[in-house]
Amino acid sequence: MKFVIIGRDGPEGEAKRKVHRAAHLANIELLDKQGRVALAGPLTDKAGSLLVLEFDTREEAEEFARRDPYTMHGVFESIEIHPFTQVFPTPR
Repeated sequence: MKFVIIGRDGPEGEAKRKVHRAAHLANIELLDKQGRVALAGPLTDKAGSLLVLEFDTREEAEEFARRDPYTMHGVFESIEIHPFTQVFPTPR
């Protein structure tokens, strides 16, 4: 099942993002190699990041978000997680 994860940056998010970016990307790269990343990237208004990832359960999505370096090091001030059904582009 796909989940949308929206990480909202805290007041020092931009500065902390630079420090923890490599670890954050490595964390997502593991899922990407497994074909579980539909899309991921920063919001260009610097409000945070948007990820659409595949997990078997909501609990797995929550655990991933909790353990992400951006969460652990305070880049993200808050996180939203929502189940998601992809309509377009047509999933393969």
